[in-house]
Amino acid sequence: DAYQRGIFPWYSEGQPILWWSPNPRCVLRPADLYISRRLQRRLRTGKFRFSWDLAFLQTVNQCATARGGKAGTWITGAMRDAYCDLHAAGTAHSVECWQGETLVGGVYGVAVGKVFFGESMFSGVTDGSKMCLVELAKRLTDWDYELIDCQVHNRHLESLGAICIPRTKFTAMLKSLCFQAPAAGAWQEARQ
Repeated sequence: DAYQRGIFPWYSEGQPILWWSPNPRCVLRPADLYISRRLQRRLRTGKFRFSWDLAFLQTVNQCATARGGKAGTWITGAMRDAYCDLHAAGTAHSVECWQGETLVGGVYGVAVGKVFFGESMFSGVTDGSKMCLVELAKRLTDWDYELIDCQVHNRHLESLGAICIPRTKFTAMLKSLCFQAPAAGAWQEARQ
């Protein structure tokens, strides 16, 4: 219900549950994803393979790992359990990048209608999360998804084609897009 209204949880252990709806909102149209030549070359090496919903819990756990010397994470145990419940219900999904048998990148989020609400991503190798976002955007484009919610702006997302739009425009888009059905069987097809 909150996602359909442009609201998402973001808080740390020991804080009350906090809900956010930033203005402006960072979004990416799947068909507008920018793939640099360097990233295209990395994808063509054949060193990486992708899976869908195969390692959801592993992906969430990797995303929860503190990065860059920063302490703590917003993905608390309760949040992890909530996303796993959404995954079991068929609403939360992950894209995983593998090098051999090692999970080296991932992204997860919540799919509602024709919007994928990205929650977090991680990289265990250079461009691991970017490669997952490319795979996600390709599939979402095929399934007629209109939007990936990136929540808040950062240069990493901007380099991939994400833009910022006013919150009023974002919530107006959600009123339509969240109630449109994506391609039938899309997520089940991706797992095969």
